Amino acid sequence: MNSKRNVYLDMKSIEETTKILFDHFKHLVTKIEILDVVDAKGRVLAAPAMAAISSPNFHAAAMDGIAVDAKITFGARQDAPITICPDKNAFWVNTGHAMPKGTNAVIMIEHINIIDEKNVEIEAPVFPWQHVRKMGEDIVATQLLFPQGHRINAHSLGALLSGGIFKVAVYKQPKVLIIPTGSELKQWHEIKIDQLKPGDVVESNSCVLGGLCEDHGALFDRHPMLKDNIEKIKKAVEKAAKQDYDMICIIGGSSAGSEDFAKPVISSLGEIYVHGVTMMPGKPMMFGKVFDIPIFGIPGYPVSAIVAFELFAGPLLLNMQKLPKKEIISVPVFPARKIASKLGMEEFLRVKIGSVDGKLMASQLPRGSGSITTLTEADGIIRIPTNIEGISENQKIMAQLLRPLSSIENTIVITGSHDNTLDILADQIKGVKGDISVSSSHVGSMGGLMAIKKGACHMAGAHLLDPEDGSYNISYIKKYLPDQKVWVINLVMRDQGLIVQKGNPENIQSIEDLKNKNLQFINRQPGSGTRILFDYKLKTLGISIHDIQGYENDEYTHMSVAVAVLSGRADAGLGIQAAARALDLDFIPIVTEEYDLIIPDRFYNTRKIQALLDIIQTKKFQDRIQSLGGYGTQNTGKIIYV
Repeated sequence: MNSKRNVYLDMKSIEETTKILFDHFKHLVTKIEILDVVDAKGRVLAAPAMAAISSPNFHAAAMDGIAVDAKITFGARQDAPITICPDKNAFWVNTGHAMPKGTNAVIMIEHINIIDEKNVEIEAPVFPWQHVRKMGEDIVATQLLFPQGHRINAHSLGALLSGGIFKVAVYKQPKVLIIPTGSELKQWHEIKIDQLKPGDVVESNSCVLGGLCEDHGALFDRHPMLKDNIEKIKKAVEKAAKQDYDMICIIGGSSAGSEDFAKPVISSLGEIYVHGVTMMPGKPMMFGKVFDIPIFGIPGYPVSAIVAFELFAGPLLLNMQKLPKKEIISVPVFPARKIASKLGMEEFLRVKIGSVDGKLMASQLPRGSGSITTLTEADGIIRIPTNIEGISENQKIMAQLLRPLSSIENTIVITGSHDNTLDILADQIKGVKGDISVSSSHVGSMGGLMAIKKGACHMAGAHLLDPEDGSYNISYIKKYLPDQKVWVINLVMRDQGLIVQKGNPENIQSIEDLKNKNLQFINRQPGSGTRILFDYKLKTLGISIHDIQGYENDEYTHMSVAVAVLSGRADAGLGIQAAARALDLDFIPIVTEEYDLIIPDRFYNTRKIQALLDIIQTKKFQDRIQSLGGYGTQNTGKIIYV
């Protein structure tokens, strides 16, 4: 083949080039492989990761000190201390130790006066579960830790292992062959500095592009450097295209000179789609295909090579693995609620961020140092300086993003009542739509209505029973959102009842048994639909809340109620059947209720909300819901009220 001058095809803009690239190659997705979790950092889940165990999976001491049954400390005060006997009615424990049987609190060692080897004295009581990490405090078995499409980072590894997930299905890393070309190039390990001649160039681009491949989640091989010989370059490309490479990059030879061979090599083996982009640097960049493999002609100048790769080859590699585009940015956000902070301490606050009405609203995550999920769930971090006591509601402050801004803009913020179907919904919409995700916060049904009122979410999940007529949600909407037009869409019908131990050892048959048998109950938080339902049932039965042992103890999700029963912290709790079934507990049905999504009209016709509504009406979504148990989908997607 003769050497001759190349000419550029019609030069394209960056936007045009990107469109052409993805029109031809967006369908290319790598295969799926199963990896040990410890080897999966940086990879993308091809299937949802559901926790196999709770974390912690036992009640654990959160402080050094003495484990006791809190009851024996009641009445202790400075002028009337109580003496307790370690190894008799109390036990020495260190942080992280399993709580001894019969104990439910830890007295911190600094609050203990040692009298002698067998007796210690306390001057203040402890309450049940004080200084104890309860079973399931961080992760509850069967909980969705990450949906398909989630990229596993260092925090994710801890969450997966803590949740008993040791193997995961991930997309394979694309494999790239980098072919450096140029007669003027010298390899660094063969160079003697004092013998370099004019015209000699140290070949560095293949190392830079190899690093960029790794930054974009890909593997790479570096072909031995080739001189400007069209037949040798063609042979190398043809051989690579028939092997297991997902992309080929020829470095150098993409310009219009007589010794630039990238264009004739690609053209002779396949097809050129773009040669020349209206950008500086990087104008000579080209790409095409050889045997259905994308191939790039990367300019030889280092800065041009980097720009061309990061604009085009890198995003395509990410797309092959279903990785999001790279974005590192800090943005102004507005706290959904007032955030308190301690003077003299700089705090790195983990937050969820959602775009509502053009404002980035930030909701703080729990501050517990033992909860790894506060990092895996975080969208950003707010640094609170040492000289302020907190941040006011709706006060603008900068947040460092942990997810791309485009992803946050495409996140549907759901605030309100907890339901297990929200995990399924988050996974399903991520798997089908890709660029749309769901972020849900569990603050109870009334909390969801208040979030709508404040403009802090796109929709609320609610199941608020009107005891007057047996309807759900509508009377509360009329009362608390009188000036807002909203759509009420049914998500599921679900069975609520008493969650009890496997085998129902206390033979609980009804709510009355909670009083009559003096059993320990675990409640839901004030404002939740389940709490409202329980209060209504107590009223109709003529039972006082003071007759229910543990009424004041509450949790924020049905799964947390279930794990409280599973761990023995409670004999019963009111929750949904799916939560009981997930942890293999028994269930006594009380009522079938309506769980709805309440959507402000201004969001209803947006792309992401309509995508969600499309998902919930699919057979696949409804089949997954029914497999959880205790759900009915006969009204799913139905407009209940406008």
